[in-house]
Amino acid sequence: MNTPLYRQLAEHYLSAIQSGTLRPGERMPSVRRLMQQHEVSLSTALQLCRWLEAQGWLEARPRSGYFIRTPRRLTVLAPAAEPATVRQIDPAQYVGIHEKVSAIIAKGQRKVSVNLARATGAPELYPHQQLRQLATSLLRQHPTLLTKAISPGGNPELRAALAKRALDVGISTAASEVVITHGCIEALNLALRAVAHPGDVIAVESPTFYGLLQVLESLGLKALEIPTSPHTGISIEALELAMQTYPNIKAVVVVPHLQNPLGSIMPDSHKQRLLHLCEQHQIPLIEDDSYSALTNGDKIPTAIKHWDKTGNVIYCASLHKIIAPGLRIGWMLAGRWQARVSMFKYAQTRYNEELSQRMMASFLQSTHYERHMRRLRQHLQQQRDKMAEAVAAYFPPETRLSMPDGGVSLWVEMPPECSSQAVFDAALERDILISPGLLYSNSNRFDHFLRINCGAPYSDKLDDAMRTLGHIIANQQKRRAA
Repeated sequence: MNTPLYRQLAEHYLSAIQSGTLRPGERMPSVRRLMQQHEVSLSTALQLCRWLEAQGWLEARPRSGYFIRTPRRLTVLAPAAEPATVRQIDPAQYVGIHEKVSAIIAKGQRKVSVNLARATGAPELYPHQQLRQLATSLLRQHPTLLTKAISPGGNPELRAALAKRALDVGISTAASEVVITHGCIEALNLALRAVAHPGDVIAVESPTFYGLLQVLESLGLKALEIPTSPHTGISIEALELAMQTYPNIKAVVVVPHLQNPLGSIMPDSHKQRLLHLCEQHQIPLIEDDSYSALTNGDKIPTAIKHWDKTGNVIYCASLHKIIAPGLRIGWMLAGRWQARVSMFKYAQTRYNEELSQRMMASFLQSTHYERHMRRLRQHLQQQRDKMAEAVAAYFPPETRLSMPDGGVSLWVEMPPECSSQAVFDAALERDILISPGLLYSNSNRFDHFLRINCGAPYSDKLDDAMRTLGHIIANQQKRRAA
């Protein structure tokens, strides 16, 4: 595919910025000048500038145009290291995590000055005005909406809207196949209950979202952690070795896009290899695709489900991260376990309430959705860049970080002497809440990592918190090295 003209021109100017020809603080050639010099349209000239702005190289100043930003300090950080892809499975990975997770979550259940532990954007980044107007309009049009019975299987309009949106990730499905759930976490619960029984082994990424580890333990399942790259996702080689070693693996659970907490994105070739491996061993593949709409740019990555021709993939997703964290609406496509999942849904929680489903259906079908997503992605990218620059500026030199291509979080590797538990405790004393790396594995392999939220607009208060966090980490490093 040919590179778009605006990208070709943007890379030309990026080269000039990186070489020092265009220096920080200098004004970028005006849009009019770009149009004349390169004989391009207004649209192309604007796309050029907006792309450089989104990448962090330009800043727009009201009524003054675009100016070159101070170069990023991220070059001082080493990228995240790749895991050992073939190693002996650690028996400690089968140890339960619930008590450890619960203790840390309980400590964090207090009001803090700065919350860096969440995995969503700030409330103001979401379309609260449009959703409020939709709710008011729906209740006006349907006065008995809150008092009449709920639609079996989920609201038909929402199921249809989600089936249409599934085309964005390469999935063609009927509205009748969509199961509405209470967030993605219920979708994962249902998927696991459909394919496994207590005592069975489930292969998961390592590190992985602690909520998944809690779900596995609550269902009496065992987590088998598979080394996962911070760049390309789960190791196919390590997974294949695990399948040969442990014949009782009943499912594989992955987050292929903006994996939580790593932020990795699987290449398409990687997804297809994973799909074929699971099909070859007749092991269900559960795909958690909660974050793909938050990747940079307007092209959403293709879901693994796109290549599934046998119904072996159970696709789980959510609107929680992208539209309304307060509503917790998820959905799933259960493949050949459709009937079983639908019955589990009915038995476990019945159907979701109607008002929020209708609100989501109306919003997804409106022009507000695409505009909201463009703004959300742009804001999150700017916020991630500034948070990453703060990590580079304030954390010890041995810190490692690979910038994710989207999402709401950074996965930061502290110097090996540091303990995320100790940093968590010290930060909490200073009214800062973080998400320690030890939550994301049944082993202590990630105790010197932190997941840091980038959902809030960068501010002086946030800058002070990052500076404080850097001091905490540096002081702990010195004490442990002494």
